Amino acid sequence: MLRKLLLPTLLALCVAALPQKAAASDDFSGSFLVTITDSTGAVASRSVITLHSDHSVAVIDSGQEGGAVSFSSQLGSWEHARHGVVKARTIDFSFPFATQGLARVDYTFNSGVPGNHVQGTITLTFFPPDGDPLGSGGTPGGTFTFSGTRVTVR
Repeated sequence: MLRKLLLPTLLALCVAALPQKAAASDDFSGSFLVTITDSTGAVASRSVITLHSDHSVAVIDSGQEGGAVSFSSQLGSWEHARHGVVKARTIDFSFPFATQGLARVDYTFNSGVPGNHVQGTITLTFFPPDGDPLGSGGTPGGTFTFSGTRVTVR
């Protein structure tokens, strides 16, 4: 009798755990090669955005040393927001730091993008060397859009 109850009980436990395991495996981490465009649709730069499984984020950008102001790579954190949206916030330093300060870059990854593709918006905000990029304020630097594809090993 015990054997007859054991198998159905184990099956019921496995079925109950499946949705939780599927939700827990919904991992957005990875690296994405993206194209960033300005408000006119012109390409502003290309970036690699890496969302690490520990919810840290690292970004390198093709415009880091080629524009009017050089800036560092970006480091920050990311989180799952409402309705499948992913948000990230990074900080970078502009050079020379004493006169250029730093920037906060806020990313919103849109939900509902199929497969290994991403798209979203970027909001850039500048701060003086003594400013607080984790608080409010700052000088708006622009809003951009991005789209791209997950970097995979063939």
